[in-house]
Amino acid sequence: MQSIIRQNGHHRPALPDFRNLGTVLRILVAVNAGAALYALAREPSPARYAAELSAAVGAAEPYLFLVLAILWVASPRLARLPYSTGVGIVLLVAILAGIVIWQTRRMLDPMPGSAPLLLLFWLFWGLAASAMLLAYFHLRARALSPAIAEARLQALQARIRPHFLFNSINAVLSLVRSDPARAEIALQDMADLFRVLMRDNRELAPLGDELELCRQYLELEQLRLGERLTVDWNLKSMPADALVPPLVLQPLLENAVYHGIEPSSEPGIVSVNVFLSRGEVHAILRNPYRKDGGRHHSGNKMALGNVRERLALHFDAEASLESRVTKDGYEVHIRLPYRTSAKPDVARTEARRPADTPPRAKRHGNGLRSSNLLGRSLANG
Repeated sequence: MQSIIRQNGHHRPALPDFRNLGTVLRILVAVNAGAALYALAREPSPARYAAELSAAVGAAEPYLFLVLAILWVASPRLARLPYSTGVGIVLLVAILAGIVIWQTRRMLDPMPGSAPLLLLFWLFWGLAASAMLLAYFHLRARALSPAIAEARLQALQARIRPHFLFNSINAVLSLVRSDPARAEIALQDMADLFRVLMRDNRELAPLGDELELCRQYLELEQLRLGERLTVDWNLKSMPADALVPPLVLQPLLENAVYHGIEPSSEPGIVSVNVFLSRGEVHAILRNPYRKDGGRHHSGNKMALGNVRERLALHFDAEASLESRVTKDGYEVHIRLPYRTSAKPDVARTEARRPADTPPRAKRHGNGLRSSNLLGRSLANG
């Protein structure tokens, strides 16, 4: 499954994703705006404009919905075709759908003898609208794919507070003599975390991998904060094979720890609830909230804006991020479409994990991570 926007230095033209909500909404708005202008040109009088607009929209909508329905069904196949071939098929669909709608209208309401000329006029406008929309989506993709946008996306995804690195190193140093095995695992977690931060993160990644990264991050924070940090994992309905932007949850959990746990000397709970509902993946993160910010500043919502912008780059209007202060704390709710890759390996692997536990442990060095450490993490969370 490709992102709605491809970030690469050498732009390759591609058809829009006709199953994407943003794409469909843009087509609907453009066609109806065209119908409104057509009605205004035919009948500029305000008294008669409403009737003319109703007639124009009534003629365009059945045609538009038929074309969109065909393209929605054919979208996965169109995405695998060369761009020029895909454009030809889209234009052919516009012609055939126009003929079908025209013949249907003739059966319901016989037309005068000039029907062939009206049919040509109808098809001309259908092809013109299709060509203009394809050109618009092509230019939009080019505008969103230059090197500067790629660098900006990489900068958004690579952002992490420097104090986390230094605090984590200090936490590991405190364990080197008292608990060498746990210190080694913590260093492996740090290596994994920063390996993800440094790699090319333009492609979507499995949700199971993102949650594993979050688990590693929170384990490092638990080394530093001890019993002050408790993690409540709710992953019974998590679709581990869902594709998400890398580092979509970790910055939000970092915010939850920084603003919700660190300012207080009392224990606090960070809740992670991920589930699938009606074809959408939902991630709800909760943490304690202090209105005055405690020892920390209240923040400028940079992490929220970071994640919100990356969701838009990958999923357009199909994804959203909402945040709010509740009576129990602070809540962030991410919603994004359920998309999977063609490879089912991750889904099969994650399906074998016991319910309501953090993502799988990984193998490092000469064996599997200590089950005792994972057990202590679960007991705390």
